[in-house]
Amino acid sequence: MSPLQLDELFKSSGPGEIPRERGQGTVIVVPGTEVAKPAAKALGAIFWQGKVFDSERHDLRNLISPFGVRAIRANVYTDESWFDGQPCVVLDYSKTSFVAGWIRDEIREVAPGVYLGLVWGVGRLFGGRRRVLKFALTFPAPTVS
Repeated sequence: MSPLQLDELFKSSGPGEIPRERGQGTVIVVPGTEVAKPAAKALGAIFWQGKVFDSERHDLRNLISPFGVRAIRANVYTDESWFDGQPCVVLDYSKTSFVAGWIRDEIREVAPGVYLGLVWGVGRLFGGRRRVLKFALTFPAPTVS
């Protein structure tokens, strides 16, 4: 999808439930181009594999490095999106991470078990608030007993 199509998908989607457990992450860079898939695969293998949500603590940890180390914690809650003022799930690093305290992620469920995320950079470095990246999280379908 193009960047504009991804923006429209985010706008047209609801927040969904706050995710639980582990979501497989995909970094979305240069969307709609031939290098998008290889870049996402490389970045996932080297830097970021996804997020593990803890619904009891209302937080998450990112899975980073090729080893999937659980690090870089965020608070998780529902609030208005900075993108369009509509509800979203916020992944807020401002009070939990020295490394990523300048980041705010917003996610919405765009299909069952699939969330589209916007990464915001916050502060002087970004001139206030600026969208810097997109990502996707995919959760396994619940098992039926």
